[in-house]
Amino acid sequence: MKKIFLSLLLGTTFIGFSQETRPSDALRYAIDDLNGTARFRGMSGSMGAIGGDLSAININPAGSVVFKYNTFSATVSGFNQKNNSTYFGTKSTENDFKLDLNQIGAVFVFDNTDTNSGWKKLSLGVNYENTNNFNNQVFSRGTNPYNSIGNYFVDAAQGYELEFLQTQPGESVSSLYSYLGETGGLGFGAQQAFLGYQGYIVSPFDDEDPNNIDYFTNIPTGGNFYQENYIKSKGYNGKLTGNFAANYADILSLGMNLNIHFTDITKSTSVYESNDNPEYATGSTVKRIQFDNDLYTYGRGFSFNLGAIAKVTNEFRLGLAYESPTWYALNDELSQRLIVVNSDENGTYTDVVDPNIVNIYPSYNVQTPSKLTGSAAYIFGTKGFINIDVSSKDYGNTKFKPKNDVLYGSLNDFMSDNLKRTLSYNIGGEYKIKQISLRAGYRFEESPYKVDAALGDLIGYSGGLGYSFNNARIDLSYANTHRNYNQSFISSGMNDQARINNKNDNVSLSYTVTF
Repeated sequence: MKKIFLSLLLGTTFIGFSQETRPSDALRYAIDDLNGTARFRGMSGSMGAIGGDLSAININPAGSVVFKYNTFSATVSGFNQKNNSTYFGTKSTENDFKLDLNQIGAVFVFDNTDTNSGWKKLSLGVNYENTNNFNNQVFSRGTNPYNSIGNYFVDAAQGYELEFLQTQPGESVSSLYSYLGETGGLGFGAQQAFLGYQGYIVSPFDDEDPNNIDYFTNIPTGGNFYQENYIKSKGYNGKLTGNFAANYADILSLGMNLNIHFTDITKSTSVYESNDNPEYATGSTVKRIQFDNDLYTYGRGFSFNLGAIAKVTNEFRLGLAYESPTWYALNDELSQRLIVVNSDENGTYTDVVDPNIVNIYPSYNVQTPSKLTGSAAYIFGTKGFINIDVSSKDYGNTKFKPKNDVLYGSLNDFMSDNLKRTLSYNIGGEYKIKQISLRAGYRFEESPYKVDAALGDLIGYSGGLGYSFNNARIDLSYANTHRNYNQSFISSGMNDQARINNKNDNVSLSYTVTF
């Protein structure tokens, strides 16, 4: 007989056991967006062999020693995400806009007064940036001629004994849902089976046998299920960088970054389904389903960068930089609610299964892949420059830890088999006309998937200008990127997906001052 959870739920939280984790949960940390100063954004982040910018040191840490004076910079950005969705021929559009202070930092430059030393200069810097902005909304809708989202609950229920899904006298929905998920319980899958049973989406083949493990669906067959999927996320990945760099003989610059990463993301999903199929002659018939999930993820990480810039001639420079994996320690909290409209021979009923429980899961780790970047720049005297960065990253090395966890082991195997080494290209340039600087850039990143239907290539363009006065400069940039990807309505039970075209518009304004 199952254990009854008798703690009276002091608060609404408990320590959960296992949950549903997917490769996309790791990729959101492995794939960095391109943020930073307006100058950096205006050239699509292509400054690896140039340096002299607070955000450029994230590409190559040796770039901080290029500064001639102590420098402070801060940036405000406006982000607009537009998502065009297509699901079984039905098109939908959703927008999200956010204004944010996404960069602030300073570099301090120290000239070596010892004329006999080959080390001419060193620099110390500190910079904070939001490496990813997760404010986004995606809405998809359409009529699925084949599959119901209720299949998720039917699949989840198979194999669980009926007695574990039935509340006993004096036992609440909250207490049983809590017990099933706690350490020593049956885990996340049993919670999903419990929700489906309590919402009358699934029924046992033998409701008199407490050991019954086979279930059937109360959703009418015939297809033509109208479905909606609304996803709203907010939050960020942030990075605090401590930088050190030195220049030798005005020919070679070397640098290092130590980075602390922060993540704070809330993701809410609501899946809805309705059907007008004929009702069953006996028993319950499901007519409407709404399944809500709220996931909160937070944690910290660490990484480091090493870099070098060589002045081959006065006009030509080469750069090489290494970015280590980022080692994250993460925490997840999840709450769920299911609303089901059923009908039978006695009428129509609405069942709200709301455990009012926050599942607090054990901490886990994510390791992102390392990155190697080669850069080349040609400088046109005092007029401007053009820079090219080429980066390589093997997403197959993305890992969940602990590795000996059964779930994480299968996920790591999947990522190793289905993710690949990618190349990204950033090209940018700047041209000065007296106090005005004109900038432009291009960006291309390959999909991390071997078959890129899940997440396509990213293409971006940018432009910007700057105005210098006294010891300060104001910079303005505009950048646009677009990428296609597939979005599932539910994680299992049906493989139908919406195709999303994501367009990201960014306007950044920076103020830089030397002192």
